[in-house]
Amino acid sequence: MNFSDTLDKNPIFETVAREADALGLPAYVIGGFVRDLVLGRPSKDIDVVCIGSGIALAEAVGKALKTNVSVFPNFGTAMLRTTQPAENQNEQAWEVEFVGARKESYRAESRKPIVENGTLEDDQNRRDFTINAMGISLNRKGGDVAYGKLIDPFDGLKDIKRKLIRTPLNPDITFSDDPLRMMRAIRFASQLGFDIEPDTFDAIVRMNERITIVSRERVTDELNKIILSPTPSYGFKLLYHAGLLERIFPELIALKGVETIEGKGHKDNFYHTLQVLDNIANRIRKDGTDAENELWLRWSALLHDIAKPATKRFDQKVGWSFHGHEDLGARWVPGIFRTMKLPLNEHMRFVQKLVRLHLRPIALTKEQITDSALRRLLFDAGDDLEGLMALCRADITSKNYEKVQKHLRNFDKVERKLHDLEERDKLRSFQPVITGELIMETFGLPPSREVGELKTVMREAILDGLVPNSLDDAYPFLLAEGRKRGLTPKIVKNVE
Repeated sequence: MNFSDTLDKNPIFETVAREADALGLPAYVIGGFVRDLVLGRPSKDIDVVCIGSGIALAEAVGKALKTNVSVFPNFGTAMLRTTQPAENQNEQAWEVEFVGARKESYRAESRKPIVENGTLEDDQNRRDFTINAMGISLNRKGGDVAYGKLIDPFDGLKDIKRKLIRTPLNPDITFSDDPLRMMRAIRFASQLGFDIEPDTFDAIVRMNERITIVSRERVTDELNKIILSPTPSYGFKLLYHAGLLERIFPELIALKGVETIEGKGHKDNFYHTLQVLDNIANRIRKDGTDAENELWLRWSALLHDIAKPATKRFDQKVGWSFHGHEDLGARWVPGIFRTMKLPLNEHMRFVQKLVRLHLRPIALTKEQITDSALRRLLFDAGDDLEGLMALCRADITSKNYEKVQKHLRNFDKVERKLHDLEERDKLRSFQPVITGELIMETFGLPPSREVGELKTVMREAILDGLVPNSLDDAYPFLLAEGRKRGLTPKIVKNVE
């Protein structure tokens, strides 16, 4: 198979071919770009392997393209970024990495290889999977392989057609050398909808303990890619059956199973969680809901019921309950993020908020909806209301279609009321007009618990609709509340 016509559509390959020929270096595009080219998937990362100095080739290409080259001499690699027309003639940013062909050997206690110069065959042998070991020749002059010819020693093309993840060498060696490849196998299966070849999967099961020598950051990076895959539940089920999930995310494993007492059982919260995760993925893919915050919305789905095992109780009259799991789960979120080496910033706070609030909209569909309850939800959810409502919709996992549709119609009603109230009261960015500073100035108080209590009283009165959130209305209410507490105003503002 020859890809010369396809390569010619990207000016980068013309430049690499010309400079490789000038330097007398056999060069090949290899790995993920070739795989995605065969699959018809978009790709912006190009890996170039040459027999010789990858750094020298990178510097020559960078000079020709008039772009800076980042050199990593300790690793023998170099990288450049460039913007070139793609096949549709629109400008596209590309990241091109260059490396000399190499062979690697590993020590049992480490995933850092001993690296030596090697041949193209050596370089392909060290690749993780057959679908990532294919190369395409980039030399137009000389060399043993024609420009654009596919070099596929492990039948990666056939595995793509069979939708199969398979290691090029003995999987025990592949996974022992670099245990992160076990996660990558499942990630590619989840991203592409492929199966894992039985011998390859059996090796993962046998060797899952070796994942513990991989840094948490690298594991979490692969886990995030599984979470972002089209049907993430597939990847998580593979992680579970391979024995990896228990080692990297035991809190999730604790959700699994159904306990039955006196004929009453609860749903399996592990599979329920995976269904919620898939529902979120489908919703984002279909209508773009909160796509900008996509990873963290999916994390909120994964963690929304995480504390159910710790709060599970059985009552003979009502059966199983999980009271308070939303609050406990929210308290767990920072610890889970810390363990996973996820960012402890606004993304963590977003997930924490959605975990804490995920039952609130559901409760509103089951009772007479008051403006007070709606105001409180608007106030507490703030700018994250859309994400919260998306999570709540995804949380409906009944197999009864009519029941699901009924719940969704109820959510529609709640959302309409929230929208109307938001338009009227502007509570999304609600800040009480009565501040702590105004309370202290009015009553001559220092910072104290009494000031905090008065602030809370004022906030609750506004949220309950007892007083509008305007200074004209709220200030007299504050004076009255102060008098009830025996406070004498030192300064009375003219608010008219």
